[in-house]
Amino acid sequence: MTVKYTPEHEWIQLEDHESAVVGITLHAQDALGDVVFVELPEVGRVYKKGEVAGVVESVKAAADVYMPISGEVTEVNEELRKDPALANKDPMGKGWFFTMLIQDMAEFDVLMDEPDYQKFVKENS
Repeated sequence: MTVKYTPEHEWIQLEDHESAVVGITLHAQDALGDVVFVELPEVGRVYKKGEVAGVVESVKAAADVYMPISGEVTEVNEELRKDPALANKDPMGKGWFFTMLIQDMAEFDVLMDEPDYQKFVKENS
């Protein structure tokens, strides 16, 4: 499974050639602290790359969750809505935010891979 990262600290994991899962990175949840609320995107809505698709609130701050690439939201993580702390406990697993249908694979291809993202985090911390 291919995972890529955005400069806004979202991850996107390719499920197949047309769908993906999206969440926030370990770095993002570390920076936010204890997550207490998530606002998830609307299922069926098409978002453009970079558009705000949700919100995550913690005891420290609130942050927008951006659409990593253009596409249609197909499912949201209802478990995360019930238990926002999943974003802290397992941000790259059970703490996923939504699934999507990809509109443009070229947008996915230009995102950062793991080594590039780690370098980006180190340089921008």
